[in-house]
Amino acid sequence: MKKILFSAIISYIFVISISAVSAQSNASHDKIKKILYFNPEVEPNLEEIKEPTHHAFFSAVSDNVSALRKNKMLRSEVEISFDSIDSKTLVEYCKNNDADFVIVPKVKYFKVGIGKYVFSNQVIVSMKLFDAEGNFLAASDYDTYRKNMRLLGSAENSIKIGTNGAMKGILKELRKIKHSSEAGF
Repeated sequence: MKKILFSAIISYIFVISISAVSAQSNASHDKIKKILYFNPEVEPNLEEIKEPTHHAFFSAVSDNVSALRKNKMLRSEVEISFDSIDSKTLVEYCKNNDADFVIVPKVKYFKVGIGKYVFSNQVIVSMKLFDAEGNFLAASDYDTYRKNMRLLGSAENSIKIGTNGAMKGILKELRKIKHSSEAGF
């Protein structure tokens, strides 16, 4: 009886020590990633709509990032052109902010009506993801009218919905890249 009890205790200690070692290795593997977000380029380029657009965009990003505890959001008050991105500039921003990834966003409002300043509450939120070396990883866009068929509601809510959709699209693209690289090599 004593031998059985002794071997059970030794087995129990062995299992606990193995699980503690695997937990430590997983903790180092699941390092918190720092993602640097730039101010979104706003189209049309009107100063009156830039600040509310930036506020709604970063509100949605912070809500989304707080749900994913493996990521930390860094914010840059700089606006980078979405169509002409310089990888050297991105590398410098990553070094200065100790960031692992960079997201360059764009928010495009739909123009409705005849007037110059008549806008719809519909937006297209586009994002491009780069790594710390300036390499392009993924891109995504989310059209709130085509994807959600939103006709009513505020522009702020449309920006939040579009930002969430674009972030989900980037995660989906990253999963595809990860699965294809694992299958190919």
